[in-house]
Amino acid sequence: MNYQSVYFIGIGGIGMSAIARYYLQRGLAVGGYDKTPTPLTRDLEREGALIHYVDDVHAIPSAFLDETSTLVVYTPAVPAEHTELQHFLSHHFDVQKRAQVLGSLTRSHRGLCVAGTHGKTTTSSMTAHLLHQSHVDCNAFLGGITKNYGTNYILAPESDYVVIEADEFDRSFHWLAPFATVITATDPDHLDIYGTVDAYLESFRHYTELIQPGGYLIIHEGLKMKPNPVAGVTTYTYNRTSGDFHAENLRIGDGEIIFDFISPIESIKDISLGVPVGINIENGIAAMALAQLAGLTPDEIRTGMASFRGVDRRFDFHVKTPSRAYLSDYAHHPEEIRQSIQSIREVYPGRRIVGIFQPHLYTRTRDFYREFADALSLLDEVILTEIYPARELPIEGITSQIIIDHLRPGVPHRLIRKADVLDVVRSTDFDVLITLGAGDLDNYAGQIAEIVEEKVKR
Repeated sequence: MNYQSVYFIGIGGIGMSAIARYYLQRGLAVGGYDKTPTPLTRDLEREGALIHYVDDVHAIPSAFLDETSTLVVYTPAVPAEHTELQHFLSHHFDVQKRAQVLGSLTRSHRGLCVAGTHGKTTTSSMTAHLLHQSHVDCNAFLGGITKNYGTNYILAPESDYVVIEADEFDRSFHWLAPFATVITATDPDHLDIYGTVDAYLESFRHYTELIQPGGYLIIHEGLKMKPNPVAGVTTYTYNRTSGDFHAENLRIGDGEIIFDFISPIESIKDISLGVPVGINIENGIAAMALAQLAGLTPDEIRTGMASFRGVDRRFDFHVKTPSRAYLSDYAHHPEEIRQSIQSIREVYPGRRIVGIFQPHLYTRTRDFYREFADALSLLDEVILTEIYPARELPIEGITSQIIIDHLRPGVPHRLIRKADVLDVVRSTDFDVLITLGAGDLDNYAGQIAEIVEEKVKR
């Protein structure tokens, strides 16, 4: 069907907004609903999207009320009883999940997809940057705002490649048909959706069956799931220091990370990370593997890696001076937090590192409070705010206190109200401060940076 308009329910989501921009740039009418205005929705409105913030069928612009010419896209985070969603379903519009739309793009392009519990956004953004600055170019739909481009979307009509972050939430990545995919990690998550660890791992196994014949699977060594790609798919492994793709001759110091990229396709000496933190060594190895499969030259890869500037809220430095640093990180899974803290320790050995963590979801806190406590215990001081509920209602007995109760003995800790975070930053001594979580604590990042900068001046 040739659509003239696309309506998004949940248009302000990071993944939804990327698709909205795709259709805006193709000249279609774009509109949608979201719960609250954000900088992202305001940007979309400036770009031409018609957006409203109340769930009301009468608020839908008339351009989106013809079922023969309007595609409706929704995010699984929207409740099933949403009034506008029910209206479109009952009036026989073509209603698709965000992942279905992305899946169609992997069938019309060569999809380079990045799946995994953590590392998806940075690895896919790094891959997109490598391709976009090369002779190959790409389209890209990303789960974060790239610092190189100030957007979560890249359009390249002449390129046959599309880079997609393959999200396992609600089994969304089962709509995709990758040409090549990376799987970064399969640490259990979203157990409110999957129910069991086995079901979570089975979901990834099924995802590997969707790789197109003649395509590629690049999988992190040591994952607990067993891939099952179809005949004709080539499987490679990667890791920091082992696997088909890995790093050698690693040099860390003076704010730089340089290594040799070892590859069965062609090894490349002296790769310099544009965002020099330990966690980006593996992210970079995976991204470079995808880039080589897409045909990039060694010089293009070396230049792209050095010029990558990172992603908002992914190991995102707001203050970086010799005496103090402040960064924010989207890490909201125990293993993500562990890797983030370990990466900071690698860059800042012997320094006092304090973390402020806002847990995300009651169910995730219930399922992983022991693992959260163990990872956070790597900090010199742990500060927790109340849980960010997102789509959930409270669960009796599940608060941030349950994490504090399971910290390792002797780890300094505090439980604070989010509203008090600025005062807490003012009164806390640290060399490095990191705010962690996928909630709204990052709304304070600018003010926290100002406080840290004042501390630097003292």
